[in-house]
Amino acid sequence: MLQLLFILIVVALAAGAMGFTGIASGAAGLAKIIFVLMLIGIIIVLLLVFSGIAILF
Repeated sequence: MLQLLFILIVVALAAGAMGFTGIASGAAGLAKIIFVLMLIGIIIVLLLVFSGIAILF
């Protein structure tokens, strides 16, 4: 998922540099959504680890 985030950021930057603003805004929007989902997942995992419910390997 992190790799997809980086790919979308590169696509957004490249499309914006070439003037394709529609593609750039779409890729940037998807990258923002994936970033927020990953952030929520990391917070949930950290809360579970610190509460003793889950164990990180």
